[in-house]
Amino acid sequence: MSKTTLLLSLAMLCCGTAALGQTQPAKAAAPTPKSTIVKEWKQKAGSKAKARHLDHQTTYDAFGRKTEEIEYASYGQQYRIVYEYDGKSRSCTREVEYDDKDQVRRIRKYEYNADGT
Repeated sequence: MSKTTLLLSLAMLCCGTAALGQTQPAKAAAPTPKSTIVKEWKQKAGSKAKARHLDHQTTYDAFGRKTEEIEYASYGQQYRIVYEYDGKSRSCTREVEYDDKDQVRRIRKYEYNADGT
């Protein structure tokens, strides 16, 4: 056997073994949507200095449901409402409202009929 044939055989054997050892790359998981935050800013009309302050902030979860709503005044948070849902349902089951000191001001609980009404 010549050296060339021996080297070719050895190279093919190594490449074949390396190809067998390779696995298919794992499928990348579909990106899961995260929460979305919508901010509204307030600016005085005619103001040359672009001074503005945050007026309202709404947060939505991956299913498009409103999870938090914050209303701001020039001094800071005016109130905050947190919405809770039962599983993947689009129906709100509980709503907790906090005041400007982040103390619970009101809790609303919602109950629905079996048909969702």
